[in-house]
Amino acid sequence: MGALLLTGANSSVGLPATEHLLKTSPELTLILTVRQLADKNTSKLQDVISKYPEAKTFIHQLDLTDLTAVHGFVNTISSNVASGELPQIQAIICNAMHWNLISPPELTGDGYDKTFQVGHIAHVAIVLLLLGSFNKSTPGRVVFMSSQNHYPGKSAMEKIPPKIPSDMSELVYTTSPSSDTKIDYNARGFEVYSNTKLVITTWMHALNTHLEKNPALRKITAIAIDPGVLCDSRAFTTNTPSSIINMQRYLLRPLQPVYRLLVNKAFRTSAQASVDVVELATNRAHPGARGYFTLLDKDESAPQSLDAEIQQRVWDQSAVWANIAKDTLP
Repeated sequence: MGALLLTGANSSVGLPATEHLLKTSPELTLILTVRQLADKNTSKLQDVISKYPEAKTFIHQLDLTDLTAVHGFVNTISSNVASGELPQIQAIICNAMHWNLISPPELTGDGYDKTFQVGHIAHVAIVLLLLGSFNKSTPGRVVFMSSQNHYPGKSAMEKIPPKIPSDMSELVYTTSPSSDTKIDYNARGFEVYSNTKLVITTWMHALNTHLEKNPALRKITAIAIDPGVLCDSRAFTTNTPSSIINMQRYLLRPLQPVYRLLVNKAFRTSAQASVDVVELATNRAHPGARGYFTLLDKDESAPQSLDAEIQQRVWDQSAVWANIAKDTLP
């Protein structure tokens, strides 16, 4: 029937999303990417898949910090679709992420901030290079993982409000002298992460504009979802200060059911969020819709993300970062 590509398939959201897809969409061929094949979480992914012996799944090792590897992977997928070895693409879920709240910014081999390249640049390359492999006769969908953190003032963890600067090189060449002991790496790291989510959301709007203008691609719709506060996410225990680790262990996880029931329904588990992500990706939820969602509710994204001039700047610059030729853009 079609293929669905999921990045970060062995992540907190990726694992239950894969299982939900295997349960509810057995007709789909799943293309699942992970950073490392020899990883305990990839073993968990393989365990999930083993429960569905008739499933059509392919696990690929893909390092999103290496754009040459990303382009090579996408070229392989495109060739396999063209040859009929893989069905045409029906959906892409851009789920993989990275953050670093405890040390100086990390640069990839491509020279970009690691959080920004993994979360945004690599996904731009994947999406743009695979648009030609979508089935143009049926509805397709691209789902991006956004967050309330992209919206200035909405996160309790925010110390530096997210923004898209006029000089967008500030987004990808973030450096902090390691000798400066006064730097708050938690604040800076969260700023980079929030800026990444803001750019993702802005680019999603720009992508929709270009898809709608292209008769061959207008059946593909793009959505950015704030999946909620995922109280059991492994992100809270990776590259994070002990205060956040303890917050998750002693507050978020134990109190999540009560807090979700009485205070905020956005406090939930990764498994609960994964269902919404999959339902959007398969067009079972909000078929044909575009734009920004909080959980499964249509919502308004941050003001900067809605600015048409900023959208176009982000669109143009993202293609440059991702090494996509301008004359190949939709």
